[in-house]
Amino acid sequence: MAVKWCGGHSSSVLCLNVSAEGLVASGAERGELALWDGGGSPVAQLRLPQAEDVTSVVFSARRPSTLYTSHGETISVLDVRSLQEPLQRFHVNEEEINCLSVNDTDGFLAAADDSGAIKVVDLESKKVSRSLRHSNICSSVAFRPQRPQSLVSCGLDMQVMLWNLQKARPLWTVNLQECDTEEESPQSAGQLFNPPLAHSLSVTSCGNTFGCGAQDGKVRIFRVTGVRFERELEFQAHNLGVSQVLFIPEAYLLLSGGNDGKVLLWDISNNAGKQQKSPAKSLHRKKAQAAASGKKDGKLNKVASNEHPGVVPKLSIEHGEKVNWLSCAEIKGSRRVLVADQTSSVSAYPLLEP
Repeated sequence: MAVKWCGGHSSSVLCLNVSAEGLVASGAERGELALWDGGGSPVAQLRLPQAEDVTSVVFSARRPSTLYTSHGETISVLDVRSLQEPLQRFHVNEEEINCLSVNDTDGFLAAADDSGAIKVVDLESKKVSRSLRHSNICSSVAFRPQRPQSLVSCGLDMQVMLWNLQKARPLWTVNLQECDTEEESPQSAGQLFNPPLAHSLSVTSCGNTFGCGAQDGKVRIFRVTGVRFERELEFQAHNLGVSQVLFIPEAYLLLSGGNDGKVLLWDISNNAGKQQKSPAKSLHRKKAQAAASGKKDGKLNKVASNEHPGVVPKLSIEHGEKVNWLSCAEIKGSRRVLVADQTSSVSAYPLLEP
């Protein structure tokens, strides 16, 4: 069922992003960067300096021709209309960058890295305005839409944090392992062996709800209220770690991708944030996790809502490869889920919304 986008890379694709104009950017190992049209044909390619892995790509919301990319400890700013030497570079992180996020006013860029640092660059002055920190690898960071000074982050310290750029300390922090222990989850004993290392975040377009995927296979949904956030929903999503979560625009739907080779679609409208309006997308990540064992052709399966009690997926994609990144694109009038994995191609699946 998947359409394979080939010819853009020779190495494993690590990250994806889609511009407001429908152009798709993908980054891969060894410095490979590619641009794709809506039909899945590569329209431009570039190898970034030092051939360091391209770990995150994100388009500017205000200027869709501007693409921010991270490779190694460097952030390069590119003009996709002429994919050549970077327009400018930032070298503000001390270790490999895992995730980039740009706020919706295009005023600040956040870069999360392996040291646990989040460097926030003021794009007007081109200087670091804030340096925020986790105690272990910071795997994902995301600005909240409609709140250009506010962002959330998560990391392998099992911490999820809410920040405001006016303060150097987090406004609110939740330790995922402590949450599980407090609630005496049936899986809490297993947490010792499979701790909830947090890999990915995505925020809805209203900015008040966000999801987090972790190594214990769970997805947790949080709701922000003022200077704190509360957990609204938690469910077992994958048999192995959740490498990616992504809210889909204009619907209360969340995609999750895992190390078990599955991509699942969840409708959480009945379980969380009923009073919220349309949500949206955000950003992403990969980092040293177990690979999926099976390798089979991607298959789409509608999942009956009465199969299991509790939260169940509305759509299951048997992708067969560990998921590195998820994105969503409007192609020829219909929505497609784009999947990056251990291979050099990008897979596009039709999104059969329930």
